[in-house]
Order: sequence, then structure tokens, then C-alpha cells
Amino acid sequence: MTEAQVVRQLLKPALWLAGLAPISWLVWTGFHGGLSADPVKYLTHFTGRTTLIIVMLTLSVTPIRHLSGRQGLGRVRRLVGLFAFFYAVVHLLIYFVFDRGLVLAELGEDIAKRPYITVGFTAWTMLLALAVTSPLAMVRRLGGERWQRLHRLIYFVVPLGLLHFAWAQKKDLSPLWPYLVAVGGLLALRLLARQPSRRPRVRASRVPPEG
Repeated sequence: MTEAQVVRQLLKPALWLAGLAPISWLVWTGFHGGLSADPVKYLTHFTGRTTLIIVMLTLSVTPIRHLSGRQGLGRVRRLVGLFAFFYAVVHLLIYFVFDRGLVLAELGEDIAKRPYITVGFTAWTMLLALAVTSPLAMVRRLGGERWQRLHRLIYFVVPLGLLHFAWAQKKDLSPLWPYLVAVGGLLALRLLARQPSRRPRVRASRVPPEG
């Protein structure tokens, strides 16, 4: 079985199952009354954390690809990124529907006046831009260089997401530490992947690099 076949027949189906697992678990838990005494808060925090985790996984694809020499891994990065955007949309909808009652004016007021909402919405719009331009047709339309520059927005999404998460926690910042440690590990992984001696010689991939 070739690397492309492994990605298409094994890795992508596994990623679909993994990507749908959190929302499936939420639905199952909701039907069984396990969303705690404050379901809206639980759903908001759960989907926000899930988004942040998947965004960090998206950033890990490129260094893992370079370190392993498995260039086919680049073909799953878009799928992982789209799952991050999916959970970001669910996160925003939960807030908009249950906290703001579908009142667009109240949502706009929150974005303008509440800093942690402003930061979170800014990160969301960046993910939107990345999701809209993720198809290969958009890569061709924008051109590889402009597409790469645009997709470097992902490097801003992580710190903005962490800041949004920290502000949402208010005084108790202890839940933030695992994410900071994970980001530190991710940065170390990316630096390691940039070492020329660590990067195996492989044929160039047609998958656009992450930047």
C-alpha cells in the first residue's frame, strides 16, 4: 500500500471519526443529562477548548511531516483545520443562540465592548478566512505565495485563542497551564523540524506548505 493510499484509506477515515467524536459525545451526554448544572457554560467551554486543541493539532502536522519524512501527512492538514473551524462555529453559535438570544445587535455590542469577546471573534474571523481559502481551487486562484501569506494567520489564532480562554476563566487560570505547556512543546517541535540535519531528503510535495 502506497503512502497516498494509507492517507486516503486509513488516516482520513480515522481523522473523520476522531473529529466527529467530541460533538457526538456532547449530543450523547446532552440526551443523558450529563451537561452539569449550567449546560450553556459547559457547552461553551467544551467547544472552545476543543477548537483550541484542534488548532494546535493543525500546527503540529507540518513539523511531524518534516521530522518523519511522510509528506503525505500534508494532505490531512486541511481536514484537521476544517474541523477546528467547525467547532469554532459551534462555539460561536452556542454563545449567540443561548447567551444573546439570536439578537445580532447584542452580539455586536459584546464584540465592541467586551475585550475577551473581541479577541475571540477576531480569532474566529481568521479561522473563517482560512476555511474559505482552504480548497485547492482557492490556492490556484490566490497563487501559492499569497495563499501561504494568508494562511500564516494560523500563528495568530493560537495566542488569540489562549488570551480569549484566559479572560474567560477570570481569576482561576489553572486550566490554562496545560495549553501553555502544549504550545511550548509545539514550538519546540517546529524549531526541531527547521534544523536542516533533522529534515530528511524527500521529494517536493504538491501540497502547499503551511508557512
